[in-house]
Amino acid sequence: MRLIFILAFILLTIPAFAQKKLPVLHTNVESFRMKFPSDPAITVRTWSIAPHLKPDSTVVWDEKIQFITDVDSIYIKVNKKHPVQDFLVIYQHKDTCWTRIRYEELPDYVGKLKKAAKYNTSDLRTVPEFTFQDSSNVHLKALRKKYNLDSIAGEASEIHQMLNLMHWIHNLVEHDGQHSNPEKMNADDMIMACSDGSRGLNCRGLAISLNECFLALGFKSRYITCMPKELEFDDCHVINMVYSNDLKKWIYLDPTNDAYIMDEKGTLLSIQEVRERLINGKPLLLNPGANWNNAEPCVAENYIYYYMAKNLYRLQFPVSSEYNYETPVAGGNAVFLELVPLDGLNQSLQKSEHTAKSVNFTYTNYLTNNPDIFWKAPQLNTEKTGARQ
Repeated sequence: MRLIFILAFILLTIPAFAQKKLPVLHTNVESFRMKFPSDPAITVRTWSIAPHLKPDSTVVWDEKIQFITDVDSIYIKVNKKHPVQDFLVIYQHKDTCWTRIRYEELPDYVGKLKKAAKYNTSDLRTVPEFTFQDSSNVHLKALRKKYNLDSIAGEASEIHQMLNLMHWIHNLVEHDGQHSNPEKMNADDMIMACSDGSRGLNCRGLAISLNECFLALGFKSRYITCMPKELEFDDCHVINMVYSNDLKKWIYLDPTNDAYIMDEKGTLLSIQEVRERLINGKPLLLNPGANWNNAEPCVAENYIYYYMAKNLYRLQFPVSSEYNYETPVAGGNAVFLELVPLDGLNQSLQKSEHTAKSVNFTYTNYLTNNPDIFWKAPQLNTEKTGARQ
């Protein structure tokens, strides 16, 4: 009887261990593209293999995902009824990485943002002084001359000059999430690193490049990191804010997607206004030409109400807007200010520091709950404004 029981147990458990043949993806590189065909314009991400994880898994909200390597590509399909799909990534014909995709329904990022509407305008904690490098700086002057930025900006109105510069950066350098940015993080070095077409820049590199072009022409501008509520995340977005003297406010510009956002009258909005309108349910219009790498158009519903709604929860910018600010120079320090809503998770430390020991370069981050401080208009020299200093 004992022998019969053992045999029966084995026969019953064999199906549990038998697996159907899993899809296989071949690659010779450790990182490659993860593309969502429903809206690749704003949801192209980088997947990096991790053979030690068994399985290496991620959550998606799209029912069809494409992985594209240097030698292969594969579509993985998941949905509510079949939420899990495993596949194998074969690295350099020898290492096998067990990979798992798990489907979940699309989160309500606008709803989450509505819970983060409250700030504290009475928060008067000390923050560093904000500065903007003058266009007379030797590096900005060289940038302006080398790339003929006056001609690119044109003789148009102030807003059109800003848009012309954004269009130029967007068309000059592709968005590339598969590579980190060059070590020298300034517009000239990053543009030159991409000049042979072998690589592009991620959203941060594109925003830094555009920011320095704005500064070179005398515009007050910053690049701003837009982050979700979670303190640990695998996706955020970096865009630009440039001050318009004509509109007397900051303007939202996104060089990765050649995008800007307007109200129902067609007036360009600031990042602050976009966030407030999402929370209050007011109309938001995406410019018709918004696109990813001139290959895929951006869809307003996904770009504004999903992607940016997720990433407009926490916001951060460098307190000094200047050339080459984030290049890790020995003994250097890059200082940032982060605006956190009262619903935010990171409220405890108003100042935090991290030092990259390999180069002795320090990153300092200050927190504020006060939007009036964060969105403060720059001090303007009325004799030197616009793109014709």
